[in-house]
Amino acid sequence: MGNLLVYSGIVTKIRAMEARLLKPEQFEEIAGLHSVPEVFSYLKENSSYADALEAIDEARLHRGDIEKVLTLSLYQDYQKIFAFCSLDQRRFLKLYMKRYEIDLINYCFRIVINHYSQPFDIDYKRPFFDKYSSISIERLIESRTTDELVENLKDTEYYLPLKRLQDRQSVTLFDYDLTLDLYYFSTIWKERKKVLKKKELEIFTHDCGSQIDLLNLQWIYRAKKYYEMPPVHIYSLLIPIHYKISIDLIKELVESANMEDFFAAMAKTSYSHHYDFEQHLTIEQMYTNCLYHLYTADKRSNPYSIATINTYLFLKEEELRKLTTAMECIRYNLTPGETLAYVGGITQ
Repeated sequence: MGNLLVYSGIVTKIRAMEARLLKPEQFEEIAGLHSVPEVFSYLKENSSYADALEAIDEARLHRGDIEKVLTLSLYQDYQKIFAFCSLDQRRFLKLYMKRYEIDLINYCFRIVINHYSQPFDIDYKRPFFDKYSSISIERLIESRTTDELVENLKDTEYYLPLKRLQDRQSVTLFDYDLTLDLYYFSTIWKERKKVLKKKELEIFTHDCGSQIDLLNLQWIYRAKKYYEMPPVHIYSLLIPIHYKISIDLIKELVESANMEDFFAAMAKTSYSHHYDFEQHLTIEQMYTNCLYHLYTADKRSNPYSIATINTYLFLKEEELRKLTTAMECIRYNLTPGETLAYVGGITQ
């Protein structure tokens, strides 16, 4: 009864928000459109983004304008949920916030490393980050080099891991991305026990641990199949956390002599029935589909828990990814079938 009382308001709110998410058939309709302005018109007429899109001047429409609205809608949903949460639930959302911080920092590294001629386009995120994060958008915008960017993160938890990396020679964008990803997963895995208790800790451990396992499987697969990396380099990519895949099995996967041996080792994991590498899906789509079934199963089993919050934010983030991917495909004149293949086929 305790969880029912604590979560009743949040669950009611999230159910209403979830009802406004786009349906699979709507993505099929979007895939059949021929231009970004057509996507803009469709979303204005058929989605929850209608009010926000009214602020965009259709005569000067750019894909980036729509993406800003989509990102802000995610932040607004986070804020709506945050407003309904108790202090304990807000601690979980603050832990969840780290993924948005990592995304922001990764974007900034891309800007400074690739020397984009356009300035940082992140000022629209400032109100959200000023309220929920210790990261200063104002300081990040001033960065022109990786050294400056790292120094402008000095008052945050991300400074030390990035500073240690910076002391090495020939650091690449990949190195910064990898360092931030490893820090993120190691941190939330460690902090989860401080933020969550009992059943909620069990649910998050299941979700987070499975995600880490799936990411490690994905990275091993890609490193071997597409880059033919030696085992010593593959080990450096992996998150040093083992949930349902033992260290010995990780070793067998990484050091498999060929893809046939890899699949044989893969079959020994508990994920093998849900993670079929031989389906006609990309590795990213299989990873996403597996997470979808994981999160929604936890939500069905434990509706009055953090599983409802976790699942909704995942579904919202996936909607934004799929919309952004669809617009990119349409911009390059891909067929509806090709666009849907890139978007992915998660069913709600």
